[in-house]
Amino acid sequence: MRYNEKELQALSRQPAELAAELGMRGPKKGSVLKRRLVKLVVNFLFYFRTDEAEPVGALLLERCRVTQEEPSGFSISFLEDPERKYHFACGSEAQCQEWMGALRRASYEFMRRSLIFYRNEIQKMTGKDPLEQFGISEEARFQLGGLKA
Repeated sequence: MRYNEKELQALSRQPAELAAELGMRGPKKGSVLKRRLVKLVVNFLFYFRTDEAEPVGALLLERCRVTQEEPSGFSISFLEDPERKYHFACGSEAQCQEWMGALRRASYEFMRRSLIFYRNEIQKMTGKDPLEQFGISEEARFQLGGLKA
């Protein structure tokens, strides 16, 4: 996937849903744990050197798996290459759980499923489609290539 570098840098400066200094180890063999400022903005996980304002890199949190690796550590892997993992070390088990929950909720896929669920629940309770008032057609709702509602 291609991104405009300036747009990503601007996004990295937006308020974060969650941010902290964590230990981070990349997927390369021989990679060591380094302290990074890690910042979750929408569905991007930006990571920075602790003394720099520009991100070193970013992970798009789509089609990924967040797994607890130890009581205070987790990893992120992507469905296309599950062996390639990014490892993170938190200060406590509670912080680890907070990060894992936030990362799992950050993807477009999760938000889409939640919207469909709540739309159906509201429709059951009221008998009306809550999106109808916005003029969104039935065919256009929740379209995502290859996935069904």
